[in-house]
Amino acid sequence: MSETPIAAARSPIPATVVAGKTYYWCSCGRSAKQPFCDGAHKGTGLSPLAYTAEADGEVWFCACKATAGQPLCDGSHNSIPT
Repeated sequence: MSETPIAAARSPIPATVVAGKTYYWCSCGRSAKQPFCDGAHKGTGLSPLAYTAEADGEVWFCACKATAGQPLCDGSHNSIPT
């Protein structure tokens, strides 16, 4: 398999996080549990990215996998051609 991630969606995915808890963001785009890892990356050469929430609240995880601010959305999905 390729080491190139695939876009899981063209817009970010909101999630409510808990301060101090670690979440594993899907970096490959293949997880059925977006934006989180379900192990579908096996054999791709890609690995999930650990994200530890700094505060309770809602964050927007990148689903297009093109963000420079992994794992959070930076608006890169707006530049992906349709």
